[in-house]
Amino acid sequence: MASDSSTHTAVNTINKTAHDTFENKQRPVCIVTGGSLGIGYAVCRLFSENGYQVVNLDIRDFEQGLPNATWKHCDVSVVSNIEAAISEVVDAYQRIDALVCNAGIHVSATIEDTDEALLDKVFNLNVKGAYGAIKACLPLMKEQGNGAIVVMGSDQSFVGKRNSFAYGVSKGALASMAKTTALDYAAFNIRVNAVCPGTIETPLFHNAIDNYVARSGADKNEVVAEEAAAQPIGRLGQPEDVAEITYFLCSDKASFITGSLYAVDGGYTAQ
Repeated sequence: MASDSSTHTAVNTINKTAHDTFENKQRPVCIVTGGSLGIGYAVCRLFSENGYQVVNLDIRDFEQGLPNATWKHCDVSVVSNIEAAISEVVDAYQRIDALVCNAGIHVSATIEDTDEALLDKVFNLNVKGAYGAIKACLPLMKEQGNGAIVVMGSDQSFVGKRNSFAYGVSKGALASMAKTTALDYAAFNIRVNAVCPGTIETPLFHNAIDNYVARSGADKNEVVAEEAAAQPIGRLGQPEDVAEITYFLCSDKASFITGSLYAVDGGYTAQ
């Protein structure tokens, strides 16, 4: 027979579990794809700081943990993986308030230098990843009668850049995805917008610079300084610059904004 103390301990554990479950269901939920580094991490952190339960779908874990944020291993380039992961989120929290489709890769290549395998790799992650995540979230958002979706476009959603064929095409596709989905689901009070960063200082940026330096023999410090000088505002963007507008677009303050593309590029595309 259990002692009074052990009985109280068991009851307290059950109560705490029930309380935590209740709290989780009351807390707004944001899913972020590719949230472990760079812009994605800044987005996860800002939503977490503002009371959201954040679920990060990525192939790598956070390097530094966040409160109210969990990592779920997911190769976002495979639609069935996204569907399974989001189904688990639905089972756990019974709500999805916001979705940020951030996962993506950048490659530098002209159309002649882009073989079919490379094109598929870029599209599977950048475009089909967003497609799969949005499609998996829509049924619950429709049932709720609300939801906010942000896809991570690029300044290349507006303008072309040299040596960026596959990446640029993928970001143009994401801009169209945001606009058409916004129109199709406005009647359900589901808003869809695209945030379009310019040159942001992230691991992705430094990887691209490192690859260029390796090919050209240029000095990395000089290349980074040139990139900063190319921005009318005179500096590189930071992940937090992108996270702020992303959070705003998912908030009630943006309740009349849908189908829009927001450049976060220091004025680059205004030239």
